[in-house]
Amino acid sequence: MSFSILVVDDEPDIADLFRQRFRREARQGQYVLHFAESGEEALRRLAEIRPELIVILSDINMPGMDGLELLSELRRLRPELPVLMVTAYGDDERRHRADELGAADFLSKPVDFDQLKQQLIRLMRPIG
Repeated sequence: MSFSILVVDDEPDIADLFRQRFRREARQGQYVLHFAESGEEALRRLAEIRPELIVILSDINMPGMDGLELLSELRRLRPELPVLMVTAYGDDERRHRADELGAADFLSKPVDFDQLKQQLIRLMRPIG
């Protein structure tokens, strides 16, 4: 069974990086990666993503709707959906705000992909 991951980040090279780091899992049909370059685009894509969406990884610092605003809106629309916040800026204020809004975790850039993959396996267990 495949599960979808939505990566939300305005940096153009992020999609290629995730495709490269999840190449094996994607080929095996474990994950289907989806990408959005803004919080607004992520919200539009929510309803159309198949197979089942298991997690959203969102950058915090983006133009327009930032990651914390996206997280707040996702809590309203899909409170059961885990959201991992990703940022190059790991300051305590943003971490505290992400926790208050219900972020499943807070990851610093550069992303430790081995750690991320372990987190995804834990998130899939209740589903699969």
